[in-house]
Amino acid sequence: MRWISPFLVAALAAFGVFLLAVVTKQPRHDRNWYPHLSRLPHVELQDGTFSIAPYGDWTYTENDSDEMVWSAVPPHRISDVRRVWFVMEPHPGLTVMAHTFVMFEFGEGDLVGLTIEARKETRETYSAFRGTFNKFELMYYWASPRDLMTRRAVMMDRELYMYPLALSQAEAEAYLTALLEKTVSIEQRPRFYNTLTSNCTNELAKAADIPWHPAFILTGDADRALYLRKRISGEGRFEEVHAKARVDACVRENASLPQAAFNAALVACAE
Repeated sequence: MRWISPFLVAALAAFGVFLLAVVTKQPRHDRNWYPHLSRLPHVELQDGTFSIAPYGDWTYTENDSDEMVWSAVPPHRISDVRRVWFVMEPHPGLTVMAHTFVMFEFGEGDLVGLTIEARKETRETYSAFRGTFNKFELMYYWASPRDLMTRRAVMMDRELYMYPLALSQAEAEAYLTALLEKTVSIEQRPRFYNTLTSNCTNELAKAADIPWHPAFILTGDADRALYLRKRISGEGRFEEVHAKARVDACVRENASLPQAAFNAALVACAE
């Protein structure tokens, strides 16, 4: 059994080198990113008004991106936000996992979307395991609902569920402000994504000051957790609210509409 000691020493040394590499690695903005994650949003935030550029407004077909358009969100007053929508994209075949994002509604046809992403480099694939070891940078990607929804429902053929959040006007304004401020912070100082502590769902939850819940990590239960905490509007059993919230068929049906018409149709389907 003399081989055990040298083997353990070598294994511990290798693990120590790995941990040192993880701890000392610095997040960066200048990598060879996937095209749709290549442009970091810049937020202008002043006196209760915000604007965003660049702003993703891509459209997708069943095979790939169709139009790769970068636009801008013109100045909006934060106090004009009417409603916040929470969107779930369940992971196919893995019910404990899902991607989540939000959309802010300012008026009929006026929606501004945000998804929080593990910012992947070209030819890189997402891995929840590697995401715990500083493999990916964190990105707040602001984009039109047509961009966020057609990518998932049309190109990726995923299910989508869209829920109105039960927020007061003050809470909705504070939530939007917090997410805009976090976007500014990341532009100024890059951060790492982390599967356990800084993923799509718990970044959104932290901005809303929601107490910790296992769904922060097991994100496939995020909508149920929010409903049970009365943060998702709806009456009756969760299963009924969940079924009513499904919108991927609506996204496919209206994918070719202009942005404002698409947004209005989407909200009508979710109401």
